Amino acid sequence: MLNKAILMGRLTRDPELRYTQSNLPVVSFTIAIDRKYSANNGSERQTDFINVVAWRRTAEFVSQWFTKGMMIIVTGSIQSRNWQDKNGNNRTSIEVVADEVQFGESKRSREANDGYQGGYQNTYSAPQQASRPAPSFDMPTGNSDFSEISDDDGEVPF
Repeated sequence: MLNKAILMGRLTRDPELRYTQSNLPVVSFTIAIDRKYSANNGSERQTDFINVVAWRRTAEFVSQWFTKGMMIIVTGSIQSRNWQDKNGNNRTSIEVVADEVQFGESKRSREANDGYQGGYQNTYSAPQQASRPAPSFDMPTGNSDFSEISDDDGEVPF
């Protein structure tokens, strides 16, 4: 099974950073995404508002660097949650759980378009090891089923 969402849109409000009882950071925000649909006389645009939640370091980075109106790219998975409101009614929420976040536009572009500032590209990577030369792959010698392909652009067999 596959559950992967890739979204690009603008934040509708500043992200809200909170902490769970076990002190895990969590941030929630909503992004507005335009989509085309066919109307009577051509194509129209409609805006969807998608709820997103991010945890741990991603949550802290989003809350620190992203603000209302900024373009954001979110990669994550879709999840549904069941809960009860104040009146005891059963409710279901659909949201994207962010694994990665990135800038949706350059800083220069943000400043030119309405003066939005800040932003963060989640660039966490594993600790770097000492650099080693890339391995070389030589063609096998002797009795092998592999042979080098020529660069001849002759007739294609299909």
